[in-house]
Amino acid sequence: MNKTYKFYMPSINLMGPGSLKDAGEEISSLGLKKALIVTDKILVEIGLVNELTSVLNDKNIEYVIFDKTQPNPTVKNVEDGLKLLKENDCDFIISFGGGSPHDCAKGIGIVASNGGSIKDYEGVNKSTKAMMPLVAINTTAGTASEMTRFCIITDEERHVKMAIVDYHTTPTIAVNDPLLMINMPKSLTAATGMDALTHAIEAYVSTEATPITDACALMSIQLISKYLREAVNNGQNKEARDKMAYAEFLAGMAFNNASLGYVHAMAHQLGGFYDLPHGVCNAVLLPHVQKYNAKVVPERFIDIAKAMGENTDNITPQEACEKAINAIKKLSSDIGIPSGLKELGVKEEDLKTLAENALKDACGLTNPKQATLEEIIEIYKSAL
Repeated sequence: MNKTYKFYMPSINLMGPGSLKDAGEEISSLGLKKALIVTDKILVEIGLVNELTSVLNDKNIEYVIFDKTQPNPTVKNVEDGLKLLKENDCDFIISFGGGSPHDCAKGIGIVASNGGSIKDYEGVNKSTKAMMPLVAINTTAGTASEMTRFCIITDEERHVKMAIVDYHTTPTIAVNDPLLMINMPKSLTAATGMDALTHAIEAYVSTEATPITDACALMSIQLISKYLREAVNNGQNKEARDKMAYAEFLAGMAFNNASLGYVHAMAHQLGGFYDLPHGVCNAVLLPHVQKYNAKVVPERFIDIAKAMGENTDNITPQEACEKAINAIKKLSSDIGIPSGLKELGVKEEDLKTLAENALKDACGLTNPKQATLEEIIEIYKSAL
């Protein structure tokens, strides 16, 4: 049966060292006057937000700063940001940071234009109106939230991460300036880098993969395998930072259109339940979920293993699966990712609840094999 596909990404994407300055020109050309800057307290305290405000000052663009975004942004974060936006009559939003400010900003934008609560938009394409312009300026190389239609908000009452997948949340402009990433801590570089690898691999084995998303995913895997260790161990290496910025963006292009799988569906539950860092949860789960997926799409792992720098000459798909999974584990280990979920405080008695919620997560719909509750519990167990 023939099927048509859609491809989503921002209409303007600025890349490379110094591209933050180009953002000022683009904002001016759109005639935008006053921004709500959505960021977090740490980025304000270390002075990184000043890099942005000086660009805005040069262009006479007004702004007000909302810096209360939490690492796993919440419904309350969205509500508080929305209140500030309305009180100050802002006509556009700038998200500045990693995935958390971007997701929070998307939540604010979609509710500002569509009304109601952010909870109303859980699921796929629930909004009816485009949100106000969003300029997403990235300071990490991992989530790709600066260029995707994905928005993850934690519902504090249910202890659940809501997946909001909506083309109306696609930013207007995405900015990836590696100079903003130079001083990212080692642990954050590692976690976000493994998040990007997870995006690329899940998109590559997705049931919605296309030749376009495949090309993006494989190049992303190749760049991450080559440059992530150096970015973690020597953060001042501008080439490694630049290549990781491209890698996370390519992974974003892949999963924004092919979607994801059970790694993300399961990681979202760990993040919502225990308030754990998303990238670390992905990294720990990635080899275990791919071992499960390799049973149904073993041939895809020949390409993954090769992209990770493994020799795939004259080997079977099964051997390639093993090489790919071992390469993922080795990369994780080399950059200091915990080896199991127990180290993160995950308890076996919670696994059934986590698995039940994981099966409701929209990210799991495109996993190459649909799992039973028992199978998801077993994958969690194997990752302990």
